[in-house]
Amino acid sequence: MTDCLFCKIISGHIPAEYIHQDEEVVVFKDKYPKAKVHVLVVSRRHIPSLFEAKDEDKALLGTMMRLVSDVARGQGLEEGFRVIVNTGRGGGQEINHLHFHIVGGGCLPFV
Repeated sequence: MTDCLFCKIISGHIPAEYIHQDEEVVVFKDKYPKAKVHVLVVSRRHIPSLFEAKDEDKALLGTMMRLVSDVARGQGLEEGFRVIVNTGRGGGQEINHLHFHIVGGGCLPFV
């Protein structure tokens, strides 16, 4: 067992409110939401960050990105949403496991 929080959630050792699960990706609600809707799209494979993704991860990254629109639609975000991939400490990444944030459900500030 790794010390990675997301690996523990994926393995079922820590509970989460799941939105979607398949053989490559898990989607669950963020425990500390920053918007009305805030869900995380997390790779089952432990990749520390986008910066560390390799050529062999291309298909997984595509799967994750393609899943975003389905999840957003399922969360009622037809008016729009934001996808955030924090990378590294300087980029605001708090958990060293590749994940995408989907946030929406109201007017989000411009960045």
